[in-house]
Amino acid sequence: MAEQSFILDKARRYCAYQERCIFDVDKKLREWQVSEKNIPRIIKKLEEEDYINEERYAVTYAISKMRNNKWGKNKIFYELSKKNIPEIYVQMGLNEIDQEEYIGILKKLLSKKEIRESDEFRRNRKLVDYAIQKGFHPDLAWQVVKGEV
Repeated sequence: MAEQSFILDKARRYCAYQERCIFDVDKKLREWQVSEKNIPRIIKKLEEEDYINEERYAVTYAISKMRNNKWGKNKIFYELSKKNIPEIYVQMGLNEIDQEEYIGILKKLLSKKEIRESDEFRRNRKLVDYAIQKGFHPDLAWQVVKGEV
């Protein structure tokens, strides 16, 4: 029981440091070699104490990845899905992204991208491909490249 209390305190500190999801906490507990039967109990306790909140995590993750990593919604959706975040929370996180800020980030991202290509269509195609790689929707990328938004 003392070991579980120690691990619970350690997990609380881990979650208090930055937003975490169940997937991340489960992975960390396994790294700490916590017994299989204790992991669900510890996670449940952390949820009850609001150290883990999947909705809050999805919103924080979506906004921070857009602002700091210049990721588009497609990549954010994919990465949150890999962490087994329920789709409703993923959508809530994506809905918190301000559309004007989102388009501004895409414009800035594309304006800084250097592509040495004399043919305008090929240059634009490469810019759109880059935006898609960063997780932005192709239609939005084309609109930005053409100056429509």
